[in-house]
Amino acid sequence: MDSQPRSAIEQIEIADRNMLSQALWISAFSVLTAIGAQIEIPHYPVPFTMQTFFVLLSGAFLGARNGALSQVLYVGLGVVGLPVFSGAGFGFARLIGPTGGYLLAFPVAAALVGYLVQRRRSFGWIVVSMIAGLIVIFTSGTLQLYATTIRSLPEAISSGFLILSWWDVLKLGAASTIYHQFSKRWPTLY
Repeated sequence: MDSQPRSAIEQIEIADRNMLSQALWISAFSVLTAIGAQIEIPHYPVPFTMQTFFVLLSGAFLGARNGALSQVLYVGLGVVGLPVFSGAGFGFARLIGPTGGYLLAFPVAAALVGYLVQRRRSFGWIVVSMIAGLIVIFTSGTLQLYATTIRSLPEAISSGFLILSWWDVLKLGAASTIYHQFSKRWPTLY
């Protein structure tokens, strides 16, 4: 057993490797979310995509802070003009448009999932954590859809939440199962 304290240089090298690893994982989940946005079934006003699948996994695997950072990076890339939003969309207008509420909720949802999953790692708790993340996304998305496009709250709920719920139940099940299985060996990537 190595009982000698590490030198300051060794500690700096370890910290540098850790920061590099975190930056790579944050970037990777941002890219995965962008790829998920391009896996799309067109539907008006909100398309069916794989984005939320990667948002949930980013929070679970990266933790609250890094999961949120991966989604801030994703949204930021789209705002500065990279075609990372659904349908290869980009720009600030997407954030104030009908689907902007969903996009703006991604960092919050990833942070919430990460925070909750850090507390317990049972499969049931992972599912509950991811449901909470989806509720954040759907609430924000539906409210913005109501404010920008559909002026009837019941219709906005139907078009922005209920129509997507079957699709997100599938993604939730897959994300929960994937994280639960991988977390047995790699509980976090941060």
